[in-house]
Amino acid sequence: MTSPESQFVAARTEEVKAALEKNNFEVYVAESVQAAHDIVMNEILPELAEKENAKTVSFGGSMTVVDSGVYEDLKKDERFELIDTYLHDDGVLERRREALLSDVFLTGTNALTRKGELVNLDCVGNRIAGIAWGPRSVIVMVSANKIVTDVEAAKDRIKNYVAPMNCIRLKRKTPCTKTLKCMDCSSPDRICNHWLISEKSWPAKRIKVVLINDNIGY
Repeated sequence: MTSPESQFVAARTEEVKAALEKNNFEVYVAESVQAAHDIVMNEILPELAEKENAKTVSFGGSMTVVDSGVYEDLKKDERFELIDTYLHDDGVLERRREALLSDVFLTGTNALTRKGELVNLDCVGNRIAGIAWGPRSVIVMVSANKIVTDVEAAKDRIKNYVAPMNCIRLKRKTPCTKTLKCMDCSSPDRICNHWLISEKSWPAKRIKVVLINDNIGY
């Protein structure tokens, strides 16, 4: 028998799917992280390669993309040329610029509202830039734990959970790593610099959202 929690998550996912589609996003639903991986690798990317001649793939920083296994598999996939923005060497900033001209841009989102809005807060700005404009197609992988009521709830989640978690992960010297909440700091290590609220996808279906009925990422 399906648990009440699973029923709730599934029903909420369908609600959000309908809201996203109303906002011109293309939406896929995955029942697990593995299923999400397979949708990206075996469905979306091959279709983009066939119909749009997609060849170059790049990324906006996302633990969901990494933890799903998509990043590692794309490094071995000879169908696509990878602009690897996860390599933090002297060329990373140039690759981030190149990523904005990629055919496919893979990333996650910090929060997703029940009205079908993507809400993101960036340090450098390359991730939100790629979501908003540049790459021909964007694939956003988002899990059930990132769904919130509205934009204000999204901002609260990002400022008081996502950002502190990422600062801890990245070993940043910011007050939130100690207080576990936003202190609106001016630290040189601050990662909260640029907001993006994506209310609609333009052109329609340029942004493809993979909703995962599971918890992954921050």
